[in-house]
Amino acid sequence: MGSLDRNAWNDRYRTTDLVWTADANRFVVAEATALHPGRVLDLAAGEGRNAIWLAERGWQATVVDFADVALEKARRLAKARGVHLDTVVADVRTYEPAARAFDLVLIAYLQLPRAQLSVVLERAQAAVAPGGELLVVAHDRSNVTCGYGGPQDPLVLATPEEVVGLVPELHILKAECVERPVDTPDGPQVAIDHVVRARRPEPD
Repeated sequence: MGSLDRNAWNDRYRTTDLVWTADANRFVVAEATALHPGRVLDLAAGEGRNAIWLAERGWQATVVDFADVALEKARRLAKARGVHLDTVVADVRTYEPAARAFDLVLIAYLQLPRAQLSVVLERAQAAVAPGGELLVVAHDRSNVTCGYGGPQDPLVLATPEEVVGLVPELHILKAECVERPVDTPDGPQVAIDHVVRARRPEPD
């Protein structure tokens, strides 16, 4: 999600069956497979592919996006796959989730300027329940010069270290750059993403 124009995103979601694949992101799968199902909040969820995958594994999923067209597609896809999503039409830049309410808060490929990302991550951090986790997957800033695809504006790209600095209440489990293979008309390419996974400590 690079552009911040809700109408432009709705138009994009109208143009095709699925803008993104129906499969969950590889890094979400890798990090969340071993987690015990609970309540998950997927911010800027788009067509809901990650939340649907989690719901299929027993998670109670709430998805938030400002593109109502995308959320309608998410509901249809969830129904076809036999699961339910609670959908919220809202701009994640202003949305305030319930505090300490979710066992997993997921943000995948939400590309925002630092000031806006800081606000979103502060609220996402606050939404993580004791013992719960925050998982952030995004295009890394290094992808502009060293990787393939993704936004080319460094101002909407961060590093894992910057994300870590915006969630000081959480214990960092992972913060690293990762390579994502991409099939292109010109052959295989490699995109550089980052994954940050953090946990809210249990109370003493």
